Amino acid sequence: MNRVKRARPRFMTGLAIFCAATLVFLVYRDLFIPEIRDVEVWFGFEIRGAAALLTAPIHWAIFAMGAWAAWNNRAWILPSAAGYAFYIALSHWVWNIQSPAGEGWEAGLLQAAVFSLPGVALLLAHFRRRADSA
Repeated sequence: MNRVKRARPRFMTGLAIFCAATLVFLVYRDLFIPEIRDVEVWFGFEIRGAAALLTAPIHWAIFAMGAWAAWNNRAWILPSAAGYAFYIALSHWVWNIQSPAGEGWEAGLLQAAVFSLPGVALLLAHFRRRADSA
């Protein structure tokens, strides 16, 4: 079965570059900044020490896969990236509530709203692309 390869839209190139840049930032931070490498946040909860070091590569893999998928114009990246943006938004809300360093549910809600905006934009782009290809 022959697949017609679509040209990659500019926003997908931007998403690929964003994911690649985030990957470089995370790897550098997790390997070379001691006070940060010993902490990872999952679902809004901080994990420390060996658990943080062992789970950091999961974040790297998420952004590496996102960069690859966006660069190669994979259709599944848009809803997946939107889901990840909503996960980050929820995590910020939870972290602000439960962490001693958090600023309370109001700040968490504001951060969640801000981090949800890319998720909404990615979902709109996904549905627009589906409508255009139908």
